[in-house]
Amino acid sequence: MTFPFAAERALFPILASRAQLSSCSQSALSQPVSDAIQRYMDSWLNAGMDWVGWGVALDHAKAEFAQLIGADAGDIAALSCVSDLASSFGNTLAFDADKNGIVMGEIDFPSLGHVWLAQQSRGAEVRFLSEQSHGAIQLEAYAAAIDDKTRLVSVSHVSYSTGFRQDIGAIAALAHAKDALIFVDAYQSVGAMCIDVLRDGIDVLVCGAQKYLLGCPGIAFMYVRRDLAQRLKPANTGWFGRVNPFAFDIRQLDYADGARRFDTGTPPYINAAAADAGMTLLNRLDMAAVESYIEQLSAVALQAARQHGLRIASPLDPKLKGSNTAIYVDDASDIEKKMAAAGFIVSARGPVIRIAPHFYNTEAEVAGAMAALAKLI
Repeated sequence: MTFPFAAERALFPILASRAQLSSCSQSALSQPVSDAIQRYMDSWLNAGMDWVGWGVALDHAKAEFAQLIGADAGDIAALSCVSDLASSFGNTLAFDADKNGIVMGEIDFPSLGHVWLAQQSRGAEVRFLSEQSHGAIQLEAYAAAIDDKTRLVSVSHVSYSTGFRQDIGAIAALAHAKDALIFVDAYQSVGAMCIDVLRDGIDVLVCGAQKYLLGCPGIAFMYVRRDLAQRLKPANTGWFGRVNPFAFDIRQLDYADGARRFDTGTPPYINAAAADAGMTLLNRLDMAAVESYIEQLSAVALQAARQHGLRIASPLDPKLKGSNTAIYVDDASDIEKKMAAAGFIVSARGPVIRIAPHFYNTEAEVAGAMAALAKLI
């Protein structure tokens, strides 16, 4: 297959000397993102402050994120991390005795499990769905678990550990049939595949910036369906969640339209500048082409892993997984360090090493990483 992103690859300096295949944890740094951070620093150094300019970058970042998921910029909130966003949203829900269930998979990132378990003190009952072969959870398991008492279904679009890809549209339909909401953790998918929250009927979707969005830690985005947001009153709030933050009215608690009511205090502007630059780069690409190419890289990874006799934790069909191909190893943290020394930046999680390319990686890098991993273990 011809490498389709040669021009964009040149924007990532590290790739000239090392293969960074850790997008499930942290993507490679691009020159546009580096430049955006430097512009922020220059404005701080030379102007002292530029609250207007910094705010514009945040607004741009929200708009770029909205474009990636088929939403409107007015339906996007931004806080420091997904845990903050999920907690803020969870605290707006009522968990009455007849409507208090939360359904989620054991394949989800632990933070979300902790967020929903914390709602038990407010009456929630959390039900976990067990993973099956290669980290999968079948749609039938959701259908059996979601009932009339279910308030919320929390789903990872792509599992952080095995890369298993879930059909969020089908799960949303199951949730809505029982008058439940669907909350999607898209940390491992936005920026790497086509997403349309309106098409799939998603109520809430969250994602941080440092993985496939090409940004850095410290900022995350949340889409909330407009009519749903208008009914919610976050207790975790601040001046940017007001109708007019610059009224500075200490006695007035009103709520901005849409998801902006979930904004709180002064945002992480430098992180927003990085996120804006990363997502602007992504939105110049054809996301369908990005998704297709990453699927091809998955096929290369799976084939190479089988050739080297590696134990694969991920689904064996590229169409059932995201970018991440997870391999069982002993002492994953030690293997991660040794892989870095060999020129391959990969990510350890629990019992697996995750090889997670983005559009800027090549087939040779993916195959080479599997070969290097096989030699080490």
